[in-house]
Amino acid sequence: MTFVKRARAPSMADSRPMRESPALVESRRFGTRRVPLLRPLGWLAAGWRDFVRCPLPGLLHGLALALFGAALFWMARNHFWLLAGAFSGFLLVAPILATGLYAVSRELQRHGRARLADALAVWRPRDGRLVVFGLLLAFAGTGWVMTSAALITGFAPAPVGNPVEFLRVVVLAEQGHLFEIWMALGAVLAAPVFASSVVAIPLLLDREIGVLAAVFTSWRVVMDNPVAMAVWAALIIALTLLGMATVMAGLVVVVPWLAHASWHAYRDLVDTSGLVQRP
Repeated sequence: MTFVKRARAPSMADSRPMRESPALVESRRFGTRRVPLLRPLGWLAAGWRDFVRCPLPGLLHGLALALFGAALFWMARNHFWLLAGAFSGFLLVAPILATGLYAVSRELQRHGRARLADALAVWRPRDGRLVVFGLLLAFAGTGWVMTSAALITGFAPAPVGNPVEFLRVVVLAEQGHLFEIWMALGAVLAAPVFASSVVAIPLLLDREIGVLAAVFTSWRVVMDNPVAMAVWAALIIALTLLGMATVMAGLVVVVPWLAHASWHAYRDLVDTSGLVQRP
């Protein structure tokens, strides 16, 4: 006896389109823009103008981060295996630390003037969305610091206690590929964090939108402008390393410069005309 398997008739559930994430739908309510390859240089120019117009908030932010970096270096000066991950992890959490300076650029754009109070007001814990995003970046930064420390202490052929030993034992090692692996793992973590935050934090500050929708918007921006955003990421890394190389003193200027420039990147890349503006 043979059995013939009868084809199942499609049900109403099968014919319904798959529901998209509400956050994805929300992020599609407005558009993103494509920009030329060298447009990031224009963001730096605009960011410098904002810094010069209202320098006090930027200098205070930059000084605070420079002092933090110097204190971190002093405390971990004999444990460079930890310091290397901490300084590179700084790049992951820096966007949330510059939120007050985004507010300064916004006030300059809206009213032509800004005050220190505009930057400080952002740090009042009224907006849970920014708190959530800050925690996510902090977890990512902590994860990289722990991964970096475990990789260097576990696989370096000799102890790494200072920058010279890191250069000799890890970067210039004749055998193995520890430095290449360390760099690759850092890139694997940093790339999605950069793509998730490049415009998300200014967007959360400026408009009424959910955290996940802001992240999706940031990813859309990167996918629409992959080369220009790669140039922007390279400029951020280069200027930050330059600031650190000057015994942290350069961060006093580099931090506010990049923060103001990031605001202009957001305004250039995202069409927010369909979103409610935050006060």
